[in-house]
Amino acid sequence: MFALVDCNNFYVSCERAFQPQLEGIPVVVLSNNDGCIISRSAEAKALGIPMGEPYFKIKATLEKQGARVFSSNYALYGDMSRRVMGYLADVAPEVEVYSIDEAFLNLSGMEKWLGGLEAYGRRIRRELRQWTHIPTCIGIAPTKTLAKLANRLAKKLPELDGVLYLDSEEKRWWALEQVGVEDVWGIGHQYATKLHAHGLTTATALARVSEAWARKHLGGVVGARLVRELQGYPCLEMAPSEDGTLHRQSIACTRTFGQTLSAYPDVLGAVTAYTTRAAEKLRRQHSAVNVLTVFLNKNRFGTEPPPHSFSATLHLPVATSDTAELLRYARTVLKRIWKPNTQYKKAGVIFDGLESAGQQQLSLFEPTIQSAQRAKLMADLDKLNERYGSGMVGFAVAQGYKGRKGGEWEGKKQMRSPAYTTSLEELWRINMDGPLWSRVA
Repeated sequence: MFALVDCNNFYVSCERAFQPQLEGIPVVVLSNNDGCIISRSAEAKALGIPMGEPYFKIKATLEKQGARVFSSNYALYGDMSRRVMGYLADVAPEVEVYSIDEAFLNLSGMEKWLGGLEAYGRRIRRELRQWTHIPTCIGIAPTKTLAKLANRLAKKLPELDGVLYLDSEEKRWWALEQVGVEDVWGIGHQYATKLHAHGLTTATALARVSEAWARKHLGGVVGARLVRELQGYPCLEMAPSEDGTLHRQSIACTRTFGQTLSAYPDVLGAVTAYTTRAAEKLRRQHSAVNVLTVFLNKNRFGTEPPPHSFSATLHLPVATSDTAELLRYARTVLKRIWKPNTQYKKAGVIFDGLESAGQQQLSLFEPTIQSAQRAKLMADLDKLNERYGSGMVGFAVAQGYKGRKGGEWEGKKQMRSPAYTTSLEELWRINMDGPLWSRVA
């Protein structure tokens, strides 16, 4: 048996965890640079506010409806996610962190120890709400695909009270009938259109096709596995997680600027910050990079003629995870594509050709002792930033890079809530002499 635990409207729920006065009113959270809507409360959904809608198009409607709007606060959301996943790791034998707000639990053989799995799911939901203030829905089924489907229905149907356990054939076929084929996990827009053309409109219809038909029309063995999963036969095992155990084959850090930039120090500051963040991710999974790419984008909707995107790639002489070396290479690549008197809107750094750190092919003339010293320096740097806050200690290699305070390249976040759980400057405390909660000054 598998369970899928999914946090409801996660970013909005994180905001409400520290601002309970937001309960019952429409709330939305915006993407980087206050661009588009990426999370909506149930009240906002009821108003017909679409996901992904540009904020400037719907700003007047939100104000008219009395909705609260927040800039994205990923430090808060990431920390709240770690709290949720940490709890799940304590109550389940195996956890796959699927995304920031979703996790699969492997409950195979746990029925006799837990009693009823539905009661177990309700306990998880109740304790997560009590300990993190994050509401969740839980789907429990014999396969991961069915658990995903059950979770969808647990969210959709209020009478299920947030938990659906598909413990019988009758329940499974009933659940399949409630879900359109386009909403089945693994069926994208292209396959959904194809299935509708064949008269298959529900998950039930898809579950009844033959394995041969699935192989022919749904991408071979992948489609056959999907159909078998819908039929109740587990074909997908627990996979490496998004919590750091997943070994990525490439790492990227890209951002849109809060304003267009034309000064080289400002753009260099952005590339410096992105390279630093990508290097931290690289060391976190114990990798070293062979290939480094830097790109710059102009505003596609501006007045400047195309091309709007410029990039260059450098193959490093020795794979490395040393931030200082990577910053030097990034600056070299940036100079190749830099064009003065140009308005840039976005930049990014991409690492490819990753190897396991400590096993890469070294230079014939590079002292081994020096490499070990540099690796220890990077480890100490990461420990300092982990303890005192991201960006607290860094490399001052560019005038435009200002560490935690950011630079001219920083995106817009005028409506960001405090980082309640990760910043000492924004920590909240109980105040017995005045209002119950106050922020540390």
